[in-house]
Amino acid sequence: MIKKGGIMKKFLLFSLLVGLFGGSQAQDLKPIKLNQPNVKRGLPVMTALQKRQSTREYADKKLELQDLSDLLWAAAGINRPESGKRTSPTAMNKQEIDVYVCLQEGAYLYHPKANSLEPVTKEDLRPAVGGGQGFVATAPVCLVMVADLSKFGGEVLMPALDAGIVSQNISLFCSGTGLVTVPRASMDQAKLKSGLKLKDTQRPLINHPVGYAK
Repeated sequence: MIKKGGIMKKFLLFSLLVGLFGGSQAQDLKPIKLNQPNVKRGLPVMTALQKRQSTREYADKKLELQDLSDLLWAAAGINRPESGKRTSPTAMNKQEIDVYVCLQEGAYLYHPKANSLEPVTKEDLRPAVGGGQGFVATAPVCLVMVADLSKFGGEVLMPALDAGIVSQNISLFCSGTGLVTVPRASMDQAKLKSGLKLKDTQRPLINHPVGYAK
């Protein structure tokens, strides 16, 4: 007969191990240092506009680091280092939009100043970005624009406008460089807020699955 004290000790040991190994998930991912953007690449703006279209099929191939680096810089990178201002404007320069990068191996937060990706979780959150649309999880990269509404007193109008500008930057970059994407608003909000460890004031607004043409 097993004593209650022995059961309790085993339970506590099990809980400790789960806490140690479960809590280290994001720590197992390494930060990714992005390449400097290649600002000479791509089609002329008018040609990129002519070619812009929404695409929902993607080749089974990971994005090259240079393509990912240029994509994120185009979305919300710093284009004026002396002031810290970005490729995408925000109302009153609040810079309330964060770009999260969801990959098969995990999710990261894009840091424009450091030009790097900070690990958030090892969980593949692309199905949550899809919100029931399976094609999204076939894209090698899903970008999620998250707004901190506290910077506008909880109002969503201006953050939504700012997120839309980031979205347009992504669409134009893709059409001008041979990548494919589609802007989307549907997603599993609850799953993403939990998986990305967002604050109560942060809300995912728009997402973009991105890849190479199939």
